[in-house]
Amino acid sequence: METAIWGRLALSTNHVFNPKPGDKHSLSKGPSSNLGIPVAVSTTGQGKGGGLLERPVIEKSTPGRESEFDLRKSRKTAPPYRVILHNDNYNKREYVVQVLMKVIPGMTLDNAVNIMQEAHYNGMSVVIICAQADAEEHCMQLRGNGLLSSIEPASDGC
Repeated sequence: METAIWGRLALSTNHVFNPKPGDKHSLSKGPSSNLGIPVAVSTTGQGKGGGLLERPVIEKSTPGRESEFDLRKSRKTAPPYRVILHNDNYNKREYVVQVLMKVIPGMTLDNAVNIMQEAHYNGMSVVIICAQADAEEHCMQLRGNGLLSSIEPASDGC
């Protein structure tokens, strides 16, 4: 367990810090010249009962490099694309269902059958709506397995 303590502590290897609830004793005697610097004290030191003082970890951002938050935000604001399955007269229905379940992550048997049926009767069906890069990848995988597919921007934002 690690605890952050403000100020400078001088601990011997035999010193044990166990504050009790309601204890009003000060950790240091006299004025401290180094207040406001966080220091982590770890109770899992290598000595016998001694504490290990560690320097605080300060994250530095590299100029010109996006943070993970910025990357997630840009992914969410990217316009969605539809992956469309087109009907063909070459592939059996069972094969189309198998390919959909193999290529599209999380595709269930019921959803794959419904998509295949809609494409068979209406000429095309929306397989998935996702980011453009993912839509291109899914479309290429469907085509690689012999199915006719395309992508288009999802204008309604869904």
